[in-house]
Amino acid sequence: MIGLRHFSIVIAIRITLIIVSVFVVIWLASLKTNVTLIYILGGIFIFVQGSLLYQYVTNVNRKLTYFLESVRYSDFTINFRHDNKMGKTFQELNQQFNEVLHAFRQARAEKEANLQYLNTIVQHIGTGLITFDSTGQVNLINNAALRMLGIYRLHQLSELQDKHPRLFELLSNLDSGVRELYRTPSDQPLALQGAAIQLRGMWVRIVVLQNIQTELQQQEVESWQNLTRVLRHEIMNSMTPIVSLVGTMRLIVNEDIEKSTTDQEAVNDLKEALQTLEKRSKGMMQFVNAYRDFTTLPKPVFSNLNVAELLQEVLQLLQTDLTTAGVLWKLTVKPENLIVKVDASQIQQVLINLIKNASEAFSTQTDRVISLEAYQNDNTTFIEVQDNGDGIEPEAIDNIFIPFYTTKKTGSGIGLSLSRQILQQHGGQLNVASEVGKGTVFTLVF
Repeated sequence: MIGLRHFSIVIAIRITLIIVSVFVVIWLASLKTNVTLIYILGGIFIFVQGSLLYQYVTNVNRKLTYFLESVRYSDFTINFRHDNKMGKTFQELNQQFNEVLHAFRQARAEKEANLQYLNTIVQHIGTGLITFDSTGQVNLINNAALRMLGIYRLHQLSELQDKHPRLFELLSNLDSGVRELYRTPSDQPLALQGAAIQLRGMWVRIVVLQNIQTELQQQEVESWQNLTRVLRHEIMNSMTPIVSLVGTMRLIVNEDIEKSTTDQEAVNDLKEALQTLEKRSKGMMQFVNAYRDFTTLPKPVFSNLNVAELLQEVLQLLQTDLTTAGVLWKLTVKPENLIVKVDASQIQQVLINLIKNASEAFSTQTDRVISLEAYQNDNTTFIEVQDNGDGIEPEAIDNIFIPFYTTKKTGSGIGLSLSRQILQQHGGQLNVASEVGKGTVFTLVF
């Protein structure tokens, strides 16, 4: 307001000077002395005053034009300072312009900082995120989505047609709030859910991708646990009276039938049959009780462990078995001070089971090696147990985590199922990759 008042005063003064100059020239000319000179000098004086007035007004207009252009094009680097010498009015005007531009600079810096903050969060979350407009132009895709889809960039949805044709179809027709399931070529199950918002007059679709392999595995384990629990209950209920009756029949044979009959051979056959039946019944009960751990696995007690020390301790426990089997082992941990938060006893049990399985995966190989490798990537810890043994047949690899399924003659079929369940309770995964004749690698993912 002060700047505008000063501006009005200066304009009024300059106009007044011009008007007064005109009247003075007319008055002097009326005296009819040196009229030509008076007109020339008066004209020059009036022209100078008019030029100053014009320059003053145009400077203000030009300054306003620069200011509005800087706002329009978001160029807040301009500093209004070069014409402060033109007076206090311009100094105050420049100060006001500079303060406004400074406020704009601060607002833009805060906006960019917030955008950078949000972008950092989006790029580092584990959930995949894709946004695209009605033309299929991808506006944003985070690192998690790129990893899930096995691609390194995505500018147009149409780029998915070659590698993920089914996903392209789902994304093109996905309705808001609808949840769809998609399996990648590597057989990773992804849940897709979309939403549409209007942004600056254009409709933008946001799609969330979530890897639900852990959830599906957890449901599978729970299903097997329920089945095992039911089978165990029914088998135990059936076998307990059988064992009791067999014991009663043995007493009858020993105390009554053996004393009252002369056919000792028949009695001995009956006693042997009852003994065999009792032995097998008790064996069945022990077999069923052996799977109690699968359905009653305790919750893990977490603590920070040095991975190198954990693996060395497991190898020390199995050193005799590995030496007897003629197996060499290699250990690599990067970084050497890698720490993982786990239940020590449960993860040790998983590693012991995997290393034992690996040591039994050789047939005619002379160069038998088991490699243990631990490393970290994107805040995820990996421990790999790899052998160069016979490998696993493709038709068997899909079943090895199913309870009671085993490829060994003496295996119980519960070790890998229990190991995967332990990893799931740790919020991780147990994965396997194998090639017949070249070996197998099991990966613990935390």
